[in-house]
Amino acid sequence: MSTARAEASGQSLAAALFTASRPLSWINTAFPFAAAYLLTAREIDVALVVGTLFFLVPYNLAMYGINDVFDFESDARNPRKGGVEGALLPPGRHRAVLIAATALALPFAVWLVLLGGPWSWAWLALSLFAVVAYSAPGLRFKEVPGLDSLTSSTHFVSPACYGLALAGAAVTPQLVLLLVAFFVWGVASHAFGAVQDVVPDREAGIGSIATALGARRTTRLAIALWLLAGALMLATAWPGPLAAVLALPYVVAAWPYRSVSDADSARANGGWRWFLAINYGAGFGATLLLIWYALLTA
Repeated sequence: MSTARAEASGQSLAAALFTASRPLSWINTAFPFAAAYLLTAREIDVALVVGTLFFLVPYNLAMYGINDVFDFESDARNPRKGGVEGALLPPGRHRAVLIAATALALPFAVWLVLLGGPWSWAWLALSLFAVVAYSAPGLRFKEVPGLDSLTSSTHFVSPACYGLALAGAAVTPQLVLLLVAFFVWGVASHAFGAVQDVVPDREAGIGSIATALGARRTTRLAIALWLLAGALMLATAWPGPLAAVLALPYVVAAWPYRSVSDADSARANGGWRWFLAINYGAGFGATLLLIWYALLTA
């Protein structure tokens, strides 16, 4: 047993919940909501604070906790599990994790419903449905090639859509184009992330876009989609086109694995680790552009 797996099997419930929530990914869901809401509402209020806190921790614990519980068979075969890239939850922890995820998310969800209206309710419902449907038995969208990547992208784009709806944003062609670019980026990101798990997923009988297309074609698809996301940003209003550059580091990270074989697909984890780091740099760049946009439209 590896050191990470030994630690995972003996860690406290609090530590298991923390690991299961994927702390490195908290910002990936909280930032889209907060940015969308703040740029629309132009003020810091209760809805912004509650929504940001919800999408920072409870949302991620629900999304990844459910995934780690019902993917245990595959995760047990996956050497990268048991750390920052995903918890390896012992079966004895499964019930507690599901209860904790529900108990933490429910009060926030009720509060947000009370703060919003029909459109925001619809987006919140879609977001929560995607969280459950991705991994839960009876739905398992993650095992339907193509739908897995679409659902995963929804996990990250829907908080932004919810923030816009909650703040009462006007829907414009430019806004739709930006959200489509973000969605395409999310599909590419999930697809590339699935490449490194081709072998353990197949051994566990789990389907994915990568097990269906193969590692090589999936990596090339991800590269093409990242380039498409960048191209779509070129058609947005200034300074949106500058965000097209943010797609390039992802392409650079995936490029060395464009011809990786299924048998050697675990090597793509090297690119995925770069992906996790690039997210922070890209997020910083996006923040600067949003500040610039806010100043231009103030």
